[in-house]
Amino acid sequence: MNSVDIEYAIKKDVRNNPIVREADRRQRDDFMRTASVWALIVLMALFAAWQHFELLQHGYAIEQLQKERADEEAINRRLRLMIETLKSPERIEQKATTELHMVVPPPGSTLVIERVRPASADKAIVASADPASGIR
Repeated sequence: MNSVDIEYAIKKDVRNNPIVREADRRQRDDFMRTASVWALIVLMALFAAWQHFELLQHGYAIEQLQKERADEEAINRRLRLMIETLKSPERIEQKATTELHMVVPPPGSTLVIERVRPASADKAIVASADPASGIR
């Protein structure tokens, strides 16, 4: 055997393990502190933006409700005017004479009767108890 063959026969032990770097504790603590401060700042900004957004939404809702209320009040005024128009005696008389073919009575054929109510109720006995039955 020559020397070249021996060289290949001997196996060289080469370690190919990855190099592990130790974590620097101080650097990790600084990073966590900085990340915590930034997370707190972001949370405060999000909270402030959320409050502002909610305030705007409530303002829009109030404005919409005020517009709807004004519309409903206008409808209410129109309906009340329509009711008063429909209740007017002139309109009722006109409908009665034209559509229902009623006639207006002559002035002498009507008789007004007034109902007179007593000033106080009679002191009448409504029920009496029978002494023999024991019911009072």
